[in-house]
Amino acid sequence: MTATLEPTAGPGGGAPGAGASVRPAWVTGARLASWNRWVSVPVSGGDGTLTATAPYDAQPTAPVPACTADDVAATVVRSRAAQPGWAGLTVAARAEVLMRFHDLLLERQDEVLDLVQWEMGKARYHAWMEVLQVANLTRHYAKRAAAYLADRPVRGALPLLTKVREVRVPRGVVGVVSPWNYPLYLGVGDAVPALLAGCTVVSKADPQTPLTLLWTRALMAEAGLPAHVWDVVAGPGAEVGTALVGAADYVCFTGSTATGRVVSEAAARRLVGASLELGGKNPLLVRADADLDKAAAGAVDAVFTNTGQMCIHVERVIVHEGVYAAFRDRLVAATRALAVGQAFDFSCQVGSLASAAQLATVAAHVEDAVAKGATVLCGGRARPDLGPYVYEPTVLEGVTDDMDVCLGETFGPVVALHRVGSDDEAVALANQGTYGLSAGIFSRDTATAERLARRIRAGSVGINDGAALAAGSVEAGMGGMGDSGLGRRHGVQGIQRFTETQTIALSRIGPVGPPPGMPLERFVRLGNAQLRVLRRLRAR
Repeated sequence: MTATLEPTAGPGGGAPGAGASVRPAWVTGARLASWNRWVSVPVSGGDGTLTATAPYDAQPTAPVPACTADDVAATVVRSRAAQPGWAGLTVAARAEVLMRFHDLLLERQDEVLDLVQWEMGKARYHAWMEVLQVANLTRHYAKRAAAYLADRPVRGALPLLTKVREVRVPRGVVGVVSPWNYPLYLGVGDAVPALLAGCTVVSKADPQTPLTLLWTRALMAEAGLPAHVWDVVAGPGAEVGTALVGAADYVCFTGSTATGRVVSEAAARRLVGASLELGGKNPLLVRADADLDKAAAGAVDAVFTNTGQMCIHVERVIVHEGVYAAFRDRLVAATRALAVGQAFDFSCQVGSLASAAQLATVAAHVEDAVAKGATVLCGGRARPDLGPYVYEPTVLEGVTDDMDVCLGETFGPVVALHRVGSDDEAVALANQGTYGLSAGIFSRDTATAERLARRIRAGSVGINDGAALAAGSVEAGMGGMGDSGLGRRHGVQGIQRFTETQTIALSRIGPVGPPPGMPLERFVRLGNAQLRVLRRLRAR
């Protein structure tokens, strides 16, 4: 079956939130035919369809084939059959395909920027950040994969007489289950290193954002990726995701901690590996010596990027009491200055939430906090005049432990301010709860900040930055501690996880053991003498 984008009903133009269809021009114009040329690719699925709702106007997007568990099983079989041929290519040959994809992505990025915005509702600049991250990751792994995957010579049991190497063997079929909040970056960011490692990939597209992944898969095919080396399946997670986790040789999952536990248990029962990036309740510490203008600007960026729908976005800002009032005023002013709305250009800084469910969660957290005594310093309300799922960037004060917003993941444009009297108190508050994904510290004393960073339970800590610097440093691993996940994406770990190590030991003298006719007792005495000599030489 193929997925094609068909025009949907709607008057076009008009004011957002007034019942008008707010869509990219190409959806109802001549560019649609060109777009369909890339998205109309074979997709595993039966006769049913799946149609998402666009955040821009709460209207349907476009139908894609809805898969069943049997469809997933058949897709994995095809993927497994294609894997030996793909792995048989050199790393350099695989990298050539990925770099052609990189170049095509940059060349036609406007198409996918429109698509990400239409499916997910984010501001265009934040959609472009996905293109930036995928391009950087692809280029990094294409250039470094050969080194990351190189054979490692080691000393054998008998130096000079033996040759021993550790080699990396692709795991086989990698199942990638990616979420809706970063449909391009998280949908492709795990697939790229898996492909370069010699694996084939089956990706489960999130029901909210399947079109972005289909577009990207079609672009990869144009770059020269062979058939069934990367396939896409779509459908409800309970059926399609479960089937993929039950069939793949390795699983990458990005999503909630609750679902991550289920995925981890299912993979463990099959004795296959899994990497999981899960939830977070990320803190940002503002020390007494911080540059408050930079701290406020950094906090706004870390809190409201992607409308707060980002695993590593900051939901708690912990401020030293000596600068609390001055920082609070700067943060509120900067938040109020943000341009909020929906547009297929760069005029808006904060876009829409992705769905009615996200809007309901955000509103419920704020309402619960207010009912229990928190103060709304700015924001705190939905804006249906700007779009059906738009919610104002919100700053809360006076949040306490009994409020849902305190330690529960809000995943929206909401941040809580907390006042502390010391670094120790700040670290203790930062480590409150069970998550440990990301954190930030603003301080002029960077040496002290680095020492504090080591005390915070988080997979990454940005100093004088909220979250972007660590996430963008693609040579460094990215992942969580505690309930925030297992394993790392990015860097050497981000590609080696898709391989298993194999030891190849070669003897230049044949089988190692007592020569024919030598009494075993004599062989043991010689062996013990050798051990004593090695001890005196301090050898290995």
